[in-house]
Amino acid sequence: MSRLFIFGLGYAASAIADASGWPVLATTRDGRAGTIRFDDDQAVRAGVAAATHILSSVPPDEGDPVLARYGDALDGRWLGYLSSTGVYGDAGGAWVDESAPIRGRRPARNAADAAWLAQGARVFRLPGIYGPGRSPLDRVAAGTAHRTGLADQVFSRIHVADIASGVVAGFTAPPGAYNLADDLPTSQDRVIEHAAAMLGLPAPPVVALDTLSPAARAFYAENRRVANNRAKRVLGWQPRYPDYRLGLRAVSAMTSPTAASNAPPTVSSDQR
Repeated sequence: MSRLFIFGLGYAASAIADASGWPVLATTRDGRAGTIRFDDDQAVRAGVAAATHILSSVPPDEGDPVLARYGDALDGRWLGYLSSTGVYGDAGGAWVDESAPIRGRRPARNAADAAWLAQGARVFRLPGIYGPGRSPLDRVAAGTAHRTGLADQVFSRIHVADIASGVVAGFTAPPGAYNLADDLPTSQDRVIEHAAAMLGLPAPPVVALDTLSPAARAFYAENRRVANNRAKRVLGWQPRYPDYRLGLRAVSAMTSPTAASNAPPTVSSDQR
């Protein structure tokens, strides 16, 4: 029987666990109900030994925590890693695919991506993640969304259900890097304006870049379109929500965000 072991049961990994249809054991920092603590070496190693497939969604710190602590126990199993399209860095708005150089602004992420590839993993590079409870609709309704006025700054995004279907399709795929992204990269402002219109609310205010955090300013300094052709060709995957409009419509059908009475503009980004 196929069994999936997940390091880091976060938002996307939980969707993958549900979509797999397999018995799943996962780690969390606190070992909450149904999971085990990441630092419980005995339980983790027993879980890994019983698994056929290993997936990590644990972000790097100074290095990759999973490979550093448990890398010696992973041989002989299917390996998957949730990485980021941020490894491509700024492309000046051009399209990037898996052959693009790795020059992202976060060296630890770049190194972890390369380390998992060297381990023989399927490395799924993800752009901005959204879905139920974590979408522009929620941020607009809560009054935490903003615009920047950067109409030419674009990036790709992905609905969490499409991440899950892409990773499940990767269970029978060869090792390598795969971009899981939608078909319509566009500006953050356009997505936020569309979400506001869906809720019948005015578009959030435009904020000056110099009022944002250094991390947010660094994000808005990057501009790229992420190609998903390899995932479609090799995995046989197609996004169920190929653009943000379809994705937000699905989120709206599942949830009903309640608008805040006052809307302070704050920074929020789902860019991985």
